[in-house]
Amino acid sequence: MSIGEICNRNVVYVERDATVHAACKLMRQYHVGSLVVVDEIEGKRVPVGILTDRDIIVEIHAMDLDAKVLTAGDIMSPELATVTESQGMLETIEVMRFNGVRRLPVVDGGNQLIGIVTIDDLIEVLSEELSNIARIVAREQSHERQLRK
Repeated sequence: MSIGEICNRNVVYVERDATVHAACKLMRQYHVGSLVVVDEIEGKRVPVGILTDRDIIVEIHAMDLDAKVLTAGDIMSPELATVTESQGMLETIEVMRFNGVRRLPVVDGGNQLIGIVTIDDLIEVLSEELSNIARIVAREQSHERQLRK
């Protein structure tokens, strides 16, 4: 299964020059804990960072800075890992593990933002798959009991 099949394609994003205050309003409006920070390049949204609610607390509120002055670009996580929509779950999990992140923007072949995948998304899919495996075992046992009567 490709990440393009799993990811959430309704990505809440913000441009790099948006104020942190505006970003907070978007987070509240869409009930999300992170925003993908993008640059518009030739009509494409290219992800350049992620801004999390934790970034805002640690960088803005804890330091008593003005969220109406600082921008998303000022405090976003600067080193961005992404995955392409064609990558698989195991590759994506490895990227998350290697980079120590819980969410990844999903891009197409031209590096345009098309979705986001979170560790929660992956856990949900993997749980369903493990449940299906458990059903196979139970069905096999039931089938064997019927054959051996």
